[in-house]
Amino acid sequence: MAGPLSEAARVFLSTCPVGTIATLRPDGRVRQTVVYFVLDGDRILISTEAKRGKARDVERTGWASFCVFGHAKPWPSLTVEGPARVIREGVAEPTARILAVIAGAPPTQPPSEDALARAGRVILEIEIAKVYGQSYVG
Repeated sequence: MAGPLSEAARVFLSTCPVGTIATLRPDGRVRQTVVYFVLDGDRILISTEAKRGKARDVERTGWASFCVFGHAKPWPSLTVEGPARVIREGVAEPTARILAVIAGAPPTQPPSEDALARAGRVILEIEIAKVYGQSYVG
């Protein structure tokens, strides 16, 4: 069964380095944060600290929305949303992929699971269940 992303949407998400995650604060208001990410199949993966509001929101609600936009005319954009969770184990490989996006090259010394755990690093995973707001993509 094909996922919710068209091939054009998949290419767009794979070529954009940053997006905005939206989560729900405990009082119901929206929290938005610009983050680096990687697309992994039909999942958005984001590295953050477990103590950050977005991670606490995801743990509490199990949901997030994510918007990506291009930085050149015609300003393409795409929003996805779906179930979300905090991953605490097996975070070294996706963290290294995200660091490569940030630096433009793979890290010379990939982070270890132990070092990431000591630093409180986790991965936020958004399972893409819905795609909307697609504009000038493909």
